[in-house]
Amino acid sequence: MRELERPSTDNQALLLVETVAELREHVARARSGGRRVGLVPTMGALHDGHLSLVRHASADCGLVVVSVFVNPSQFGAGEDLERYPRDLDRDAALAREEGAALVFAPSFDEVYPHGFATTVEVAGLGDTLCGAPAHRGPAHFRGVATVVAKLLNMCGPDVAYFGAKDFQQAIVIRRLVADLNIPVRIEVCPTVRDRDGLALSSRNAYLSSREREDALSLKCALDAAERAIRDGESDPRRLAEAARAELDRPGVEAEYVEVVSARDLTPLERLEGEVLIAIAARVGGVRLIDNVVVNLTQEGVSNGCRDRC
Repeated sequence: MRELERPSTDNQALLLVETVAELREHVARARSGGRRVGLVPTMGALHDGHLSLVRHASADCGLVVVSVFVNPSQFGAGEDLERYPRDLDRDAALAREEGAALVFAPSFDEVYPHGFATTVEVAGLGDTLCGAPAHRGPAHFRGVATVVAKLLNMCGPDVAYFGAKDFQQAIVIRRLVADLNIPVRIEVCPTVRDRDGLALSSRNAYLSSREREDALSLKCALDAAERAIRDGESDPRRLAEAARAELDRPGVEAEYVEVVSARDLTPLERLEGEVLIAIAARVGGVRLIDNVVVNLTQEGVSNGCRDRC
């Protein structure tokens, strides 16, 4: 365990811990003092999307824990595990500025000790969209579900915070928590976008300036789908076609454009209830995702899980 300096206006140090025993000691101390505990799980390379989760947690909880762990089990062969950006000191400083009191940065062996042999899989929700065999595959969400289950059990938070940009991940985690009776509330907070509309992602750092312009086609595709709904389109297939047309440009390779139920990710025959429009595309070799949720049970359109936060 080590302390990271805070600005001189705040003499409370942010703690960086690396073991489950240290983490639980600090959580138990906070809880004995009557404080709620909030957990923001991350893989580091923090941007304002992550920091918005820390701000939500800081507003709700007396102790905010930010975990930083690049989880190998959710990366497939040929993905960017080795080059995924890592800068723990920067991440800790940013988390501290938003109110985090503790950064949990475990080693691989702390998370997956010798002999580790257990995985968690959420059937159905984890093998569609990004989890489909043609895309990242079901092993991706098996890795996500396993590490999140471990982090929740390691920390034992009252609330855990996730972003709506990773909508499928959020749905998988909510199902996981419900099915395994893990006593934690899952808060899903709105997607954070740059001024031009690009959804913030750690992988945006891989994009050249030209590729970044091309990446805006994902938001343009979602906007086109929303316009089509407002114009009265009710056929999910035609809605997907309207979105896909915006991705049909040099430098952008669409992986999928899907229109599904936002509650269970099942395909829709017609637009009704809460509809998820989800996109995955490669821009200059960088895989990006984005989505919007359209609530057809009441007036208006919500981005990500805005109406669920």
